[in-house]
Amino acid sequence: SAVGRGPEVPFSSEAYRISATSRGKELRLALVPLGTGPSQDLVFRLGISPPHHARLRFRTRENPPRALCFIDARRFGSWRLGDAWQPDRGPCVLSEYQAFRENVLKNLDDKAFDKPICEALLNQKFFNGIGNYLRAEILYRLKIPPFEKARTVLEALKEQEQARKKKNPSLTLSKKVKLMRENPDLLELCHTVPMEVITAEKKMFDPEHSDNYAAFKDWLQCYLVPGMSSLRDHNGRTIWFQGEPGPMAPKGQKSRRKRVQLKADPEAPIPEVTTSASKRRPRAAANPPKPVTEEEEVAGRLRRGRSRGRRKATAAPDTPEVPVKAKRSRRRGKGEA
Repeated sequence: SAVGRGPEVPFSSEAYRISATSRGKELRLALVPLGTGPSQDLVFRLGISPPHHARLRFRTRENPPRALCFIDARRFGSWRLGDAWQPDRGPCVLSEYQAFRENVLKNLDDKAFDKPICEALLNQKFFNGIGNYLRAEILYRLKIPPFEKARTVLEALKEQEQARKKKNPSLTLSKKVKLMRENPDLLELCHTVPMEVITAEKKMFDPEHSDNYAAFKDWLQCYLVPGMSSLRDHNGRTIWFQGEPGPMAPKGQKSRRKRVQLKADPEAPIPEVTTSASKRRPRAAANPPKPVTEEEEVAGRLRRGRSRGRRKATAAPDTPEVPVKAKRSRRRGKGEA
């Protein structure tokens, strides 16, 4: 694509095979000619949204042709020539779970863990593959405040693991897996929660299934779910959670709560809601309003002029408009008729 940010791909072949390998948030393609000629590797990072945002396309020679597209609507993604993964990304939470776990626990003195746990979970050096919706779901399941210090959370986990090894030094692999499923910790959920999405019966991210997004929404327990609270972290990313945000929450920012949408019961009584607007101007009752005299109307406008200095005087409903010229002084809140 002309607007693609990646380098030109110097590869040409009458027929070739494409194979793929993923690691965290990266995808490596290998282009291998079916005849003679050199092969070509490309490593992609991140790509989302509709097909018309395809930045790089591999077309078949069929009629009509099919295409394998690298899709990136917001231009977050890119590709590089060669087969090397990005050096600043850690082991994949899915395919390299044990290495991922060890990489986190042996580096808890890193400054990345001075930050809140919700921000540390997006650091691809240690949590390669975890994104915004996954961090919300993981913390929600463990009831961990998102702005708890990351090192505090993970050091406690390290101590628990050491105590478990001392208590049961001869655990078999099957027993370890069973314990992990019964009492998962944060690092284990970093592996199992995204696996739930990948191995779901309904293809949650398959465009061939029209109900894929509905299935994904049903799977979510916290992210964008009505009733949950949200805050922007120090990087400007929104984190969804339930309960207290934690001691490292950004200062001067109020938690927003997503409204719960309930189905209306036709037989239920309508609750009375008192708001500041209803206090200023209560809604008219079922009975028709009493007739308002011209003097009462002018007096009412004067009162409104004092309390709402910048609001223009208007006629009351169902009464003839009284021609009154309002002259306002420069001092706020003063009005003269």
